[in-house]
Amino acid sequence: MTRSGFAAVIGAPNAGKSTLVNRLVGSKVSIVTHKVQTTRFPIRGVMMHGATQIVLVDTPGIFEPRRRLDRAMVRSAWMGADDADAIVHLVDARAWTPGRDGKDRAPEDDVRIIARLRELAAGRAPTAVLAVNKVDLVEKSLLLAVVERIVREAVHADVFLISGLTGDGVDALADHLAARMPEGPYLFPPDQAADMPSRLLASEITREKLMLRLHQELPYQLTVETESWTPHDDGSVRIDQMIYVAREGHKRMVLGKGGQAIRDVGVAARKEMTEAFGRPVHLFTRVKVSERWLDSRERFTAMGLDFDV
Repeated sequence: MTRSGFAAVIGAPNAGKSTLVNRLVGSKVSIVTHKVQTTRFPIRGVMMHGATQIVLVDTPGIFEPRRRLDRAMVRSAWMGADDADAIVHLVDARAWTPGRDGKDRAPEDDVRIIARLRELAAGRAPTAVLAVNKVDLVEKSLLLAVVERIVREAVHADVFLISGLTGDGVDALADHLAARMPEGPYLFPPDQAADMPSRLLASEITREKLMLRLHQELPYQLTVETESWTPHDDGSVRIDQMIYVAREGHKRMVLGKGGQAIRDVGVAARKEMTEAFGRPVHLFTRVKVSERWLDSRERFTAMGLDFDV
């Protein structure tokens, strides 16, 4: 007997969703940076747990939208949750601990998520589970107080204390998700780690390296598109990418002094692509200023987002 289904991981920006999904899958399928709102669209990682296949949907962080891209990302996150067989609400334990004044904190993004989960569970028992993340970074006494406060909201069916970074508690969460999957054939080959085209994965790898290199600008200010993918007879592949930025100053920042920044990004991206695709990669990147790329329907479609929001 086999089981398969979808599990959505939702939460505020920087709750650690991508780190958790990568940990559950056992390989890197979603980019991880120190910046908030790194994930822009649902990324599906394929996890095998015994005879059960769980397609994990790493959703964009849910926050108060202020612009079109914000609205599209939030809508994408809730669509991923609405269509899932299981929902994991991931919270950063540190964000709930008392502030310097000693008063309890309730992050606005999590409060909005809890309100929406209450609506989804109206008239029936809650099905979403709470995963309190980064427990290795919070004192135990504070952690128990955080859990008690969130549990009082009565919108979660169960609670798991985890660290996506170290793996603590993640196995118990995986067991729970596997038990929630319906009987049925596998949706993807058992050895497939992600449901993502290679071109899109290549773009995401380069975007991650850029975000790690550029510490002063928001993730919104650039996007990466893989323009061509050319296999060679020797088994290698040539990948041509365009990096779009909103301002001329951003272009100079991406290039760096004497082109050093873009060279460093290219080296790091090419190395990871070679490992991800299992073949030598020849990466060529260009940078172009496009002041209105954030208002481009074509770019939203390429990211799998709804432009008309």
